Amino acid sequence: MDEVTFRPTFEQYTYTFGGAAPLRSIRPGSVLRLWTEDAFNHALRSVDDLSTEKVDLRYVNPQTGPFHVEGAEPGDTLALHIVELTPARDFGASAAIPFFGGLTSTDRTATLQDPLPDTTWIYQVDRARNTVGFEARFGDLTLELPIEPMLGTVGVAPPGGEVRSSLVPERFGGNMDTPEARPGTTIYLGVNVEGAHFSLGDGHYRQGEGEACGTAVEGAMDATILVELIKGGAPAWPRLENDEALMAVGSSRPMEDSWRIGQVEMVRWFEQLYDLHPMDAYQLLSQITEVPVANVVDANYSVVVKARKSLLPETRAFDGMHAELRRRATQL
Repeated sequence: MDEVTFRPTFEQYTYTFGGAAPLRSIRPGSVLRLWTEDAFNHALRSVDDLSTEKVDLRYVNPQTGPFHVEGAEPGDTLALHIVELTPARDFGASAAIPFFGGLTSTDRTATLQDPLPDTTWIYQVDRARNTVGFEARFGDLTLELPIEPMLGTVGVAPPGGEVRSSLVPERFGGNMDTPEARPGTTIYLGVNVEGAHFSLGDGHYRQGEGEACGTAVEGAMDATILVELIKGGAPAWPRLENDEALMAVGSSRPMEDSWRIGQVEMVRWFEQLYDLHPMDAYQLLSQITEVPVANVVDANYSVVVKARKSLLPETRAFDGMHAELRRRATQL
């Protein structure tokens, strides 16, 4: 099993999916030990640092990658298994950014309204207790919250030579901001270009579903990722699998279209897994799915459609790839 350790320099970060030359070529089956910078590019370090003064919007959501996967061709499926995510700093940052977020006027939802106050929160990491500390800025409340690390961005190069901002989620993955992208999850992405050219980043020490204010507890992350390639079978939209559930992610606006995309992707998946007529898959999923909202703030909104394995006959999605990657992960 090849192991690749990589910590990018500032000049090596990319801020798009597509349009960048790969930094490394790796073989399927490789283990990547990566370092990712936080979404603010280390610009917010104290509560006195304000996003309007410190954050350069040209350099947000820096991506570690892209990586060229040997043998990957359009139509194949890239499987990325998140083995481990560990905070790489002793603090995380979150912010209310003017005219950005779910509960404020934005350029898409324009109203005659002043922006909410530009405010930064710093969460101190307690490694011994595995917590981050919330401290109210306009009151006295303090809380310890469990660290629940995830990756906000995981994606491949889009088709057709497109170059998309690392702030955007779409069928290539990207800035999905789902807490389901956590250790123990396998993410399946359809390959669009030779080599797949995948990248990842935007580590969150924790995030509520929806990412309401537009930012999570953003932090640099050490990530261990298993990379595998499945010939053919490319999903139209990202699919996720962990020990408990099968999932699909739809990203669009309005949000109901994100939900529709995820539902259709699950119908197609259930047709394949259980040899079901699409109407039977539609009926079954209508009775069992859960629909956690990933984000309501990005350029597209992301919705996860989730079916618990405990309700279903045993199946081997992608020929049991998730179980195999889980087995390999225990050996690391």
